[in-house]
Amino acid sequence: MNISIVIPLLNEEESLPELANWIERVMQEAGFSYEVIFVDDGSTDDSWNTILSLGKNNAAFKGIRFRRNYGKSAALNEGFKAAAGHVIITMDADLQDSPDEIPALYRMITEDGFDMVSGWKKVRYDNTFTKNLPSKLFNAVARANSGIHLHDFNCGLKAYHHRVVKSIEVFGEMHRYIPILAKWSGFRKIGEKVVEHRPRKYGSSKFGWQRFVNGFLDLGTIMFLGKFGKRPMQFFGLLGTLFFLAGLLSVVYLIIGKLSSADFALTNRPAFYIALTTMIIGMQLFLSGFVAEMIVRNAPERNHYQIDEKAGW
Repeated sequence: MNISIVIPLLNEEESLPELANWIERVMQEAGFSYEVIFVDDGSTDDSWNTILSLGKNNAAFKGIRFRRNYGKSAALNEGFKAAAGHVIITMDADLQDSPDEIPALYRMITEDGFDMVSGWKKVRYDNTFTKNLPSKLFNAVARANSGIHLHDFNCGLKAYHHRVVKSIEVFGEMHRYIPILAKWSGFRKIGEKVVEHRPRKYGSSKFGWQRFVNGFLDLGTIMFLGKFGKRPMQFFGLLGTLFFLAGLLSVVYLIIGKLSSADFALTNRPAFYIALTTMIIGMQLFLSGFVAEMIVRNAPERNHYQIDEKAGW
């Protein structure tokens, strides 16, 4: 199969028939073998019945339905598990992503050799204050921390080689940072394509202000896991050692002051208690790293590595 199109959705019954017809036309014109996997993330409208109806008319349209709303990351993860195509395309169900972009994205994977291609909505129709400016801030921070030079990490329209989606796990709110997940899994050739951003035709956006806070928290999580997920002691142990030594040196300095002067009141000085607290914090950090290291060492996936290919076997 050439292409699997994974579409997470929440309450998009109005847009689904138009989107399905558009995808079907593009696939037929390009001559692709394909499947479309709609992942209903706990919709409360008639989205699921619409998906069932589309499947009756075209066997290429398939559906996965969550019992409740789990979020876009969970929907994408399940769609990736089910996808059977050589190239996987993800897009939103609100008609703001154009299926006409699919053939060019497919060629960038199959002919240009990219592992992953992310769309860049260079011209947007979102409200500048609530979406455009925060998105630019997110993207700037993500670029600086990951070294991946993309303008729009969170664009829903992306293309992947099938090896990429089978090698990563999308959890929490990590759908914003799939390019970073792909990089940490060893896929380095990540490209970008300017894509059309269309104004919303039906309904309203499903994302609120919470995504701004969650975005930064998730970025911190993914950067930490990428660097220290397999070696937590290198982070907690180093930090704990620095805290403990700082507190110890302060205590030694205060004790020397006490020994050199009988009038030196050791326990009446705030610096004494700050130093002790710093030493305690250092010990706790060190022990946290030790416990985390034992957990990692005993985890079943501790030696799970991505093997690209073998020869001579």
